[in-house]
Amino acid sequence: MPTDRNIELTISDGHASAAPKAAKKILDVAYDLFYRRGIRAIGVDEIVKRAGVTKPSLYRSFPSKDELAASYLRRYDLEFWKRFDEAVDAHPGDPRAQIRAFLTRAGKRTQMPDYRGCGMTNAAVEYPERGHPARVVSEANKQELRRRLRAMALAMGADDADTLGDGLLLLIEGAYISGQLFGLGGPAQSVATNADLLIEASLKK
Repeated sequence: MPTDRNIELTISDGHASAAPKAAKKILDVAYDLFYRRGIRAIGVDEIVKRAGVTKPSLYRSFPSKDELAASYLRRYDLEFWKRFDEAVDAHPGDPRAQIRAFLTRAGKRTQMPDYRGCGMTNAAVEYPERGHPARVVSEANKQELRRRLRAMALAMGADDADTLGDGLLLLIEGAYISGQLFGLGGPAQSVATNADLLIEASLKK
């Protein structure tokens, strides 16, 4: 679950300074609803009703629903990189083990009943238009993930590190989608094993 520190970081861009308690309630509710049901499917009226606040309170904290969606994704981004960095820190100097650890946990998450894929990927599908606040956050997350995977592939000694990094990214994105399609027992549960096979093939001379 997100910590108070994460929430402070998420809403420290000026949108929530007038009413931090109301902003926290709103963001908590929006985070749950946006992830489970999609951003476009959720209206402001439902958010304020569930949060127990007024609509003016929402707009004092977040100038628009688009900015609320971006704040949801900024929190999601913090949590994503926390999980990623935990896997990296658990295996210092061993990028192959780091990727396997991260994907093992990701594969397990895809088997949970309430799994709805990656919030970043879902938002990018919902908002194809470039420049939308939600799209901007999503693209930044994916670009950074691509950069890190390519760097890790290079550290592993791959002859074509960029291709291996991109292949790992494609596996990850496939796991996010297939986790929603197949659920328990689906192919996403083996994403770490498939990643390891791809790495092995890419490192063979």
